[in-house]
Amino acid sequence: MALSDEELERYARHIVLPEVGGPGQNKLKNARVLVIGAGGLGAPALQYLAAAGVGTLGIVDHDVVSLSNLQRQIIHAMDFIGKPKVDSAEHFIKGLNPHVKVEKHQTRLTPANAMDLISRYDVVADACDNFNTRFLVSDACYFARKPLVTAAVGQFDGQIATFKPWLKGADGQPYPTYRCFIGDLPEPGLFPACEVAGILGALPGILGSMQAMEVIKELLEIGEGLAGRILMYDALLARFFETSLAWNPANPLTGTSPTIHGIEATNY
Repeated sequence: MALSDEELERYARHIVLPEVGGPGQNKLKNARVLVIGAGGLGAPALQYLAAAGVGTLGIVDHDVVSLSNLQRQIIHAMDFIGKPKVDSAEHFIKGLNPHVKVEKHQTRLTPANAMDLISRYDVVADACDNFNTRFLVSDACYFARKPLVTAAVGQFDGQIATFKPWLKGADGQPYPTYRCFIGDLPEPGLFPACEVAGILGALPGILGSMQAMEVIKELLEIGEGLAGRILMYDALLARFFETSLAWNPANPLTGTSPTIHGIEATNY
């Protein structure tokens, strides 16, 4: 579908980039991205994906906007306190870029709906705030063969990675999964939520914006992605650290003797 004159002007700074151009902008226009969570990470990710012209954005979030969200979840505003975050996000996106279609999923992601939701999209951005959902999203993306860009934040630090474990790296080994990184599902309470531990408000803005960047790179197939790597950010030291992540042949999802063959019977 050709870009309109208004779209050509809107995306002019993309179109002059040799790595994007008109064909790349059309790729973005025809793309479908699912963002899981419209909170601290999801808010900036949705902002930049919408501004970039990603044609369809799916949003999964069961929660409503509260006053304490506004310190960091910058897609929401006072007028939407008490209202669903998916509605607030849609309102913002439509005000920013009316060319973007928003598909709202006001629900929790569960083993019963994960495969259906994730299979509808080209790339998934996991911006949730708990390990159970991260494991579920990662496993479902593996079975659906959808690239996953996942991020997480603490009080003053964060991390981001891309997972494409059905593909192989240059060494001939499969790319790692989230399970290769974390191992088993952590015990509840081991990592306190932000309402208990606190979080500096600008931090998820940095990691969420990086998620949008990595999603766009995956859609355009440009640059070097984060598959097989984890990028970590320490806000207090103002430093980035990178480490490689290898496939674990003992992991239960993609290892040499997998025990997870679907998400329906798996405990998340």
